[in-house]
Amino acid sequence: MQRRVVFENKWLPYLLLAPQVAITLVFFHWPAAQAIEQSMLLQDAFGLRQTFVWFENFQVVLSDPNYLGTMRVTAIFSAAVTVLSMVLALLFAVLANTHIVGRSAYKTLLIWPYAVAPAVAAVLWLFIFNPEIGVLGRALNDIGLRWDYRLNDGQALFMVVAASAWKQVSYNFIFFLAGLQAIPRSLLEAAAIDGAGPVRRFWTVTFPLLSPTTFFLLVVNVVYAFFETFGVIHALTKGGPGKATETLIYRVYLDGVINNDLGSSSAQSVLLMLVVVALTAVQFRFIERKVHYA
Repeated sequence: MQRRVVFENKWLPYLLLAPQVAITLVFFHWPAAQAIEQSMLLQDAFGLRQTFVWFENFQVVLSDPNYLGTMRVTAIFSAAVTVLSMVLALLFAVLANTHIVGRSAYKTLLIWPYAVAPAVAAVLWLFIFNPEIGVLGRALNDIGLRWDYRLNDGQALFMVVAASAWKQVSYNFIFFLAGLQAIPRSLLEAAAIDGAGPVRRFWTVTFPLLSPTTFFLLVVNVVYAFFETFGVIHALTKGGPGKATETLIYRVYLDGVINNDLGSSSAQSVLLMLVVVALTAVQFRFIERKVHYA
């Protein structure tokens, strides 16, 4: 027997939804509308006048070779952060879900890094890999490996990828562990009786049943890599050396806040929004087909 909730006052449901709708309008739709409006305006050098220039800001941005290079860096950075954080989280979740001594302590320790702010996570990695004061950074130089992420492009990109992925592993771990614990053990036991080994059971039974969780985390991690890694990059490399770690979101900050070019910065933010929306649509259009919902 199903029970239906009946509201005696027809305005009560709308009243309950009003706070969430207001928050969405004020903090999401209004800033987005302002960014679209600002992307079509050009200010003078003193910020006293604005001229409506249609899509000129977009043309300037897309014709800039440095912006195309930033897009390439963002693609590499986002793919590396997403794959690394999800693979490590899945590995840790599988290990924590097995019958090992102290697994409750392992789960707690693996969840803790999620409470660390991105800038704080970057500072922690800085104290580890800094070539002058970092433990591993000094050790690498002592054994003859020239380590200085402030001067080497590849090392700098590795640093921001590793720090960003480390920050996100805990989030992914929580969902993967919950997904693993929701899988009926009878299915795994039946596969074991049929002669399937641990690896085959994982790829033929466990991982397909985790596909909804994996798809959700894929979407979330792509958005995280595009938007929420600003603090890590700003604290570690500030986009350097030589724009090697300058992502799209960090370039928006540089042009808008540092260079005070609001038109170009707004155009870049609109383009970034369109890129993320397009990537999410592609994921739902093609990747979701392979998701098996129980």
